Amino acid sequence: MTGKTLPPISLYVHLPWCERKCPYCDFNSHEREVIPEQDYIAVLLADLQDSLPQLQGRGLSSLFIGGGTPSLFSAESIATLMDGLRENADLSNNFEATMEANPGSAEAQRFKGYRDAGITRLSLGIQSFDDGSLTSLGRVHNSEQGHAAIGMAKAANFDSFNIDLMHGLPGQDTTSAMNDLDTALGYAPPHLSWYQLTIEPNTVFHNRPPLLPVEDTLADIQDSGEHRLSQAGLQQYEVSAYAGDKRQCRHNRNYWLFGDYIGIGAGAHGKISYSDGRIERYAKRRQPEAYMTADQTDLMASRRVLEARELPAEFVLNALRLNEGFSLAGFTERTGLSATSLQPQLDSLVAKGLLTTRDERVCTTELGRRFLDTVVAEFLPD
Repeated sequence: MTGKTLPPISLYVHLPWCERKCPYCDFNSHEREVIPEQDYIAVLLADLQDSLPQLQGRGLSSLFIGGGTPSLFSAESIATLMDGLRENADLSNNFEATMEANPGSAEAQRFKGYRDAGITRLSLGIQSFDDGSLTSLGRVHNSEQGHAAIGMAKAANFDSFNIDLMHGLPGQDTTSAMNDLDTALGYAPPHLSWYQLTIEPNTVFHNRPPLLPVEDTLADIQDSGEHRLSQAGLQQYEVSAYAGDKRQCRHNRNYWLFGDYIGIGAGAHGKISYSDGRIERYAKRRQPEAYMTADQTDLMASRRVLEARELPAEFVLNALRLNEGFSLAGFTERTGLSATSLQPQLDSLVAKGLLTTRDERVCTTELGRRFLDTVVAEFLPD
């Protein structure tokens, strides 16, 4: 497999601090009153420098700054990060730079500074426009601040932005869920992430579960919401992502199509392909203090080359999240494996009505999309 064509590559940057950790959140986020912005940015840029060989001659196609709450960082700090990125890496044409931001007057007022720094796309963590729901979710903002954040994003010339919205919230019925969705759609967002609240291990909600809607209500919310989203001109292209024409998130599509990405920051993950056929996954030290004080040669928490038997599940876990699915040629290009290695599982899942295979393209059916975990499990190694 020497000389393998390398996939596109992007950059993920993790800013790990929050004002308060939400009870449903299982991300690598940490409460801290005073954030060491300058020190952390300096470590990030050193981490980036050490990661540059992973580019292997490729220009970066996109950037995603996630957290935590990245918008707790000043516009000046984000500008320093962006300047360092431009100085050290080639950025592709139409480079997409996304940053997560939470509502709140102190943060939203920084949006113009983020835009001036080179951020091209904001992902706004609204979650709900109902104050009661926001309280039950442990959010630090209220509905008024959510509305204000969207207005400020538009005023700062972010023509590309995402609204992050949850459904299936404690005490929520179909009417209240649709009120939330209709409110979001009233802003004509180019992209909307609309997904059901799930209870994850190692969270407050896991230890003290809230009373969530029953399955019939959840199904009614999903069906009603998908109809409204389609009517509004937002097409579902991924399990929980809806976008207008040419407004899909390019950074996330790179994940789902098994592209490469460099990860810098506390707990950041990366995936790198090499021309000799190796595919490597790694993660940086998770605790911010440990990440910041480690020697640059000791930032890794884990690093391993994937075995060939792992690659089918690794690939389909991501690619089948997309409504368009994947091509068999794309599977071979990204994994180095023959598409015939998938045939037994494909035949079984097609027979069960969970997949379709047409014109050398594999897609989930509507049933398969609802039972995606079952589909992916078929490809796991013994």
